[in-house]
Amino acid sequence: MSIARDDLLARFDALLEPGRFKDYGPNGLQVEGRARISRIVSGVTASRALIDAAIEARADALLVHHGLFWRGMDGCITGWLKQRIQRLLAHDINLFAYHLPLDAHPELGNNAQLGQRLGWQWEARFGEYELGFAAPCDIASAQLLAQHVGLVLGRQVTLVAPEGEPRRIRRVAWCSGGAQDWFESAIAAGADAFITGEISEPQAHLARETGVAFIAAGHHASERYGAPAVAAHVAQELGLEHHFIDIDNPA
Repeated sequence: MSIARDDLLARFDALLEPGRFKDYGPNGLQVEGRARISRIVSGVTASRALIDAAIEARADALLVHHGLFWRGMDGCITGWLKQRIQRLLAHDINLFAYHLPLDAHPELGNNAQLGQRLGWQWEARFGEYELGFAAPCDIASAQLLAQHVGLVLGRQVTLVAPEGEPRRIRRVAWCSGGAQDWFESAIAAGADAFITGEISEPQAHLARETGVAFIAAGHHASERYGAPAVAAHVAQELGLEHHFIDIDNPA
């Protein structure tokens, strides 16, 4: 079975509501390919490796979280950008990309899916566009929480724990990707620990001074789940084929 490209775009847009967001780049169809689609490949980033894998999988469309175009780019189609676009056009593959909308979806988005895998059903959201999620939990210490996160995500995480006696984690907050600047919002939301993808220098001091633990679990690792969840959901609805391809990234 196949579907028209514009109909697939309309279904993605209806589900993810990109019009609600002022984003860092365009959401929706970024590169136009063939008019009809039967096979979707999903992944995190529209890298050359993922595009080549999609070509190998004979994809008609690629759905990603990190697309090709971002605010502040100079607009020149050269170098690595030319190579990626050239491959998509040569093989007539449509590229769909959704950034903040794919973080925010309450069931299929990166944050909802990350929480599910870590064993939490969110009960509150915070911050701009409510991208921050929070849930009750009961874990004896930040060290045990970090071990749990690392085990689930299959990677070593960075933990900055408060000084002094271990603090029991009764409320956890999280926001996938590069959301380290959301730490203060998580603290204000009553979190005992905050999980995101990356850490910058100020967050280490805040964790030690506020008593709230900070866990950096990897940008890619924390955002592996939204694109395949959305693509699988839409593919099942429309009778399309879907494959998730995870291109490993240490960041």
